[in-house]
Amino acid sequence: MEQEDPRTRILDAAEELFYGQGVQAVGMDAVRAASGMTMRRVYQHFPSKGDLVEAYLRRRDGRWRASLALYVSRAGGSPREQLLAVFDWLGEWFAEPGFRGCAFVNALGELGAASPGVVAAARHHKTEFNAYLAGLAEAAGAPPATAVHLSLLAEGAITSAAVHGDPTAAADAQEAARLLLDAAVPAR
Repeated sequence: MEQEDPRTRILDAAEELFYGQGVQAVGMDAVRAASGMTMRRVYQHFPSKGDLVEAYLRRRDGRWRASLALYVSRAGGSPREQLLAVFDWLGEWFAEPGFRGCAFVNALGELGAASPGVVAAARHHKTEFNAYLAGLAEAAGAPPATAVHLSLLAEGAITSAAVHGDPTAAADAQEAARLLLDAAVPAR
């Protein structure tokens, strides 16, 4: 059996620990232990904890957005139904046992301006998510401002679900999105 790539093992361990416990609460030794790598090997791949945090966030961004896009594309239906499916996906994510909110907001809250790389990763993630929603909203015939409003609904649902531990925030946001779309795209 082929062994998993050391970089992947380190990133897997870092993701589980950073997302589950927080970036500042986890030291490099914990990542080393969880990955089964030597400290030398960890630092060969990631010369600093900052490098590891940024790599974790970049990888998480790609996986998160790909999972969302796949779910929405499989939901099928009209562009409006696909846009509303975003909130179904969020609801499933919120219901996962290890859900702790948005990894990017969490990391930004912990490290803030002290880490320009984390700021850049968080901005990139949010910009790409907003652009994805904008594409769906445009396909549904909604004006551009509607995408901004939908993004705020989604972000609010993520925060609410994390704070309250209640996955129904996605359904509530979906209902608000439905009302917003009804107002933005009158029936023909």
